[in-house]
Amino acid sequence: MARRLAIASQRQRWADAWLPRIVLAPSLALCAVFVYGFIAWTAWISMTRSRLLPVNDWVGLEQYVRLMGNARWWTAAGNLALFGVLFVGACVVLGLFIAVLLDQRIRAEGALRTIYLYPMALSFIVTGTVWKWMLNPDLGIETLVRGWGWSTFRFDWLVDPERALYTVVIAGVWQASGFAMALFLAGLRGVDTAIIQAAQVDGASLPRIYLRIVIPSLRPVFFSVILILAHIAIKSFDLVMALTGGGPGISTDVPAIFMYQFSFTRGQLGMGAASAMMMLMTVIAVLVPLMYLETRSAGKH
Repeated sequence: MARRLAIASQRQRWADAWLPRIVLAPSLALCAVFVYGFIAWTAWISMTRSRLLPVNDWVGLEQYVRLMGNARWWTAAGNLALFGVLFVGACVVLGLFIAVLLDQRIRAEGALRTIYLYPMALSFIVTGTVWKWMLNPDLGIETLVRGWGWSTFRFDWLVDPERALYTVVIAGVWQASGFAMALFLAGLRGVDTAIIQAAQVDGASLPRIYLRIVIPSLRPVFFSVILILAHIAIKSFDLVMALTGGGPGISTDVPAIFMYQFSFTRGQLGMGAASAMMMLMTVIAVLVPLMYLETRSAGKH
């Protein structure tokens, strides 16, 4: 009997140790091949003379040198920087503002939360297409307002090279601010109400409580929101393609569109792979400092 119990215990220990590994092994293998494997393959292609098809003609960093000398790449990078700052900043501010309002336990909170979050359920292709109709001077807001009698009203940002990028920001913020709101609201609901009640007893006003106590306690939420939104901004392709196609001209061109066009329509696969690796480095450049700051802050506490 004791021997059977020992064998059963040994089998249980083996199952506890190896069963999770066996279950996760296929997922880890697929991830290794189709994520990290293709990243490594892209890095290799970026150091070859590949054009229409991949070749193994090693040229080192030549594609990166050509990329750094391409004026369109710097235009796309500048557009991404401006779009990213405005997109992330507006989503954070608007999402936090809406979350604070909903945190007041207002009526129909569930319905309003659903309405604000619903745009995130749409694809960026749908968002870009809808906003393209709305912002088209011949079909959308401009035509509507002029039909109401304001014949001199103009809202032609979509076709204005100086303002077209801001239409992409508007559409992106409309879609993603609800997502930021949901994360901030979850964070607000996790704040200890006893702290807020104690501050109210001491005579602190509600805005002061939020500015001095509640919002500073949401540091981990801010980290998550900024990280996810920055990732969305860097990979922005479908929204820009659906809304402006990178135009007028290249006024709304971003690195993702640059990578796609050079890789698959211009027959410069090596340079396209180099631009993809630069996008990956940008993601890492954003991710690593944020993770370091968050880890350091958590260590202090």
